[in-house]
Amino acid sequence: MTQSLSDEALDTIFRKARTANSYHPESIGVDRLREIWDLAKWGPTSANCMPARIAWCLSQDSKDRLADCASEGNAPKIRKAPVVGIVGMDMEFYEQLPVLYPAADARSWFAGRPQAIADTAFRNSSLQGAYLIIAARALGYAVGPMSGFDHEKVDAAFFEGSTVKSNFIFTLGRGDPEGYRPRGPRLSFDEASVVV
Repeated sequence: MTQSLSDEALDTIFRKARTANSYHPESIGVDRLREIWDLAKWGPTSANCMPARIAWCLSQDSKDRLADCASEGNAPKIRKAPVVGIVGMDMEFYEQLPVLYPAADARSWFAGRPQAIADTAFRNSSLQGAYLIIAARALGYAVGPMSGFDHEKVDAAFFEGSTVKSNFIFTLGRGDPEGYRPRGPRLSFDEASVVV
């Protein structure tokens, strides 16, 4: 890529985008979620491992079940959002590596190595969740990421019998600025960086 995005695009994705706490009551279909995934999936992960697995809560029943696993402050946001995504991490992601990363025997880097599996699954599913947020913003949606929930309860309710564990959750929809909080400050380059 040799060209920067326009200022308008950068505003949409970063500078003017906000963490959403409220949404317009507009339903979002699976076709739109597929569009978000089909953009986000191109974000890089180490050895193209792609450990993220997403549970999309569209029904009120699924959102209520998830809200029952969340903190008191997050539960109402989950219940009211048009969609809630649970970003999970497949703890057997390495079984896909012969297809996703055929350049090397990458499966052998992880099989039987629980710490390498846990570190890689968490790091890369977090990256993929961030790509989902950026993709959703690029497509005109607002997102509210959150981590205030009981992982064991969420895993039992949504990933029972699988090798997937929850990482974080996010609400998704057409944002309603009336419910937004004032923008919080950000650290400057000098505050957050060291040049070595």
